[in-house]
Amino acid sequence: MEGANRGFSRYVSQSDPQAAGNLINEQGSTRRTLIEVIRDLDGANTEQVERSKTIFFPGDPAERVYLIRRGAVRLSRVYESGEEITVALLRENSLFGVLSLLTGHRSDRFYHAVAFTRVEMITAPAASVRKAIEDETSVGLLLLQGLSSRILQTETMIETLTHRDMSSRLVSFLLVLCRDFGLPGDEGITIDLRLSHQAIAEAIGSTRVTITRLLGDLRNSGLVKIDRKKITVLDPIALAKRFN
Repeated sequence: MEGANRGFSRYVSQSDPQAAGNLINEQGSTRRTLIEVIRDLDGANTEQVERSKTIFFPGDPAERVYLIRRGAVRLSRVYESGEEITVALLRENSLFGVLSLLTGHRSDRFYHAVAFTRVEMITAPAASVRKAIEDETSVGLLLLQGLSSRILQTETMIETLTHRDMSSRLVSFLLVLCRDFGLPGDEGITIDLRLSHQAIAEAIGSTRVTITRLLGDLRNSGLVKIDRKKITVLDPIALAKRFN
């Protein structure tokens, strides 16, 4: 992990007065999305991170909250043995980096956050998020919904990694990617991510050689198609049945 580096380009987000005017419903109360709430906070930025670059390391101060606008982020836990285990693969509209909100004071990060693809996200100081929650209860509800989604994503990843057999683990991971990043087409469901064999191996605790072999088996069985690092699952139901 020492070789990992950060890759940010950032600019301060600007509020759109026209969009703000569209947030009022018929009863005169405000209805905003979580992205709009985070974007409009004091100190909010829009940040872009290149693929494979680190967003934050374990031990970094937990001072900001992050919300993904585009792309995917891999969250992992690094243990004393040096082993790194994926705990979540987060998609668009996912909230992360919320430790400082839970503890109420300055804390250090538990996780390693890496851009799994090129990522665009909105970030805001934790202090601004806490103030927004105190000022408006609906903001707290939006954040709770965002955190609930994160918990479900983490549980799904944990279930994937409980498979001892690497073939089953890979299939389970592909089905998760179909659900979260899949684009239905004539041939099946294409995972809308460019995935190297090494990236898949790191995500599920395998090796590149093993993933290459297992994907070759799936392709030869007519279950997946691979074209320029994009994987299409030709029949998700057949894929799930074969390994259940």
